[in-house]
Amino acid sequence: MDFAFGTYTNDALKLANYRAARLGIQHTNHIAPLNPQPNQAVTITVTTHGSTGIQHVALYYTVDESRPHGSLGVAHNGIVIPLEKTSTEWDFMMWDYITHWQAVIPAQLDHTMVRYVISGWSDDGREWYADHPNPQAYVEHEAMIHFKNIAPDAVFDAGDPSQFHVFNYHVDSIKPPDWAYEAIIYQIFLDRFSVGEGKDWLPTKDLKNIWGGTLWGVHDRLDYLAELGINCLWLSPLWVTPSYHGYDVADYSQVDPRFGGDDALRAVIEGAHARGIRIVLDLVCNHLSNEHPYFVDALNHEDSPYRTWFTFSEQYEYGYKSFFNVQTMPELNLANDAARDWMIANAIYWLQVFDIDGYRLDYANGAGPDFWSYFYRACKTAKPDCFIFGEVIEPPNVLRQYYGRLDGCLDFPFNDSLRRTFAINTWSTEQIDGFITTHRSYFPDDFILPSFIDSHDMDRFSRLANNDSERLKKAVQKQFQQSNPVIIFYGSEVGVVQRWSTREQGLDMCREPMVWGQQQDQALLAFYKSIIADRKKNF
Repeated sequence: MDFAFGTYTNDALKLANYRAARLGIQHTNHIAPLNPQPNQAVTITVTTHGSTGIQHVALYYTVDESRPHGSLGVAHNGIVIPLEKTSTEWDFMMWDYITHWQAVIPAQLDHTMVRYVISGWSDDGREWYADHPNPQAYVEHEAMIHFKNIAPDAVFDAGDPSQFHVFNYHVDSIKPPDWAYEAIIYQIFLDRFSVGEGKDWLPTKDLKNIWGGTLWGVHDRLDYLAELGINCLWLSPLWVTPSYHGYDVADYSQVDPRFGGDDALRAVIEGAHARGIRIVLDLVCNHLSNEHPYFVDALNHEDSPYRTWFTFSEQYEYGYKSFFNVQTMPELNLANDAARDWMIANAIYWLQVFDIDGYRLDYANGAGPDFWSYFYRACKTAKPDCFIFGEVIEPPNVLRQYYGRLDGCLDFPFNDSLRRTFAINTWSTEQIDGFITTHRSYFPDDFILPSFIDSHDMDRFSRLANNDSERLKKAVQKQFQQSNPVIIFYGSEVGVVQRWSTREQGLDMCREPMVWGQQQDQALLAFYKSIIADRKKNF
């Protein structure tokens, strides 16, 4: 059975997502156009659930970057616009009425950040602010039950409906860099790729332990990567971390000495750039390590200046909100202006000081579209040709909400179609071709959807295909026929085998160490070199 981490893993979670989008009062960044240009008016859409009794909806907005606020149709800061009811329908799955509302925010000048909040109220004065209940929190709660991170009878806390979320969109003409469309990206999991010349893997067989891969090891393999034909490296998180995987950063200001420190990264960047290879770093903004000094201070001191950077509450098992209830990964409250600005400053530092070429953004849906509006603007100001793309493990309608806020998102729907067709054989070639045609037309041409067959959070394709390299080749051929950038997960090109299942190794199951020399499948490697060369020639 195929496994991929996310909130749509099974039918029960898909139903939870459906419900989350219709409970209470929901906006979830539904705007049109998706990427507002200068002097374009923007239509705002809101949905209310019949049982709330909401009879009125209003929007309060600002264009000076101040925080908007209003209540019961009266603006306390900003301008108020009442929403008009456009339709009411019976929703069979919700077994209740759903009402749709709309308003239009006037056209704005270039470089304007429009911020707004939305409230709905009943005739007796009961008021709710969108999005309530928080749909992301709702589906994460259901996913945590599925992944057994919380008890199956755990009750979802919908929170206080009077707490409002500030939505935004940025009016601009920013576009993805030209080079990104032609990117052939190679994803490296640092601890598992290469130790370094003349060194051996550390003595462990457990995929949850440190194997010893370093940036110096990557540097030593740059010729191999150049000969393969790739022109972009995606490096897993490399900052100071207590874990082997790095997705819990304890210090964003320096490269972990275990990976070789800042000097090793500079050497990799210099060597890669000399070979025409760009560098994309895997940045985690949604959460960090519980060993990060800001979190330690906030945890131990209620008067800490960082206290509001996190969400502390008795409703959480460990007393604070964390990434899928993992104690070692507290979530940042990126709605806090200071926390948001600090994280963005981290990103700008590595773009400007180290001259990296962009970011793959881990669990981007956790931070949400509003945070990325600020992040994207800042990164493009700092380095206009950087490539900024997100990991949003969601269906196409959610991916599309990030248009104008990121250069693009990883194409999980296409990944699913490749696996259904070529790995587990539940789709025909006619089905995938029909899907591709519709899928391509659903997204704007300037929203980039990098394709991939494998990644570090799912079963390797080869395991699903019983290590049949011919089935893998067919999937790769279909992947390389598409116009979006392609991603190769380290080892896929040489036949790295996944030996364990999620039951045995959890999410670590696919993170086997890279094989070198005689252990590599030379015929498969030759196939990859050939198809990469053909793509470069014909693109």
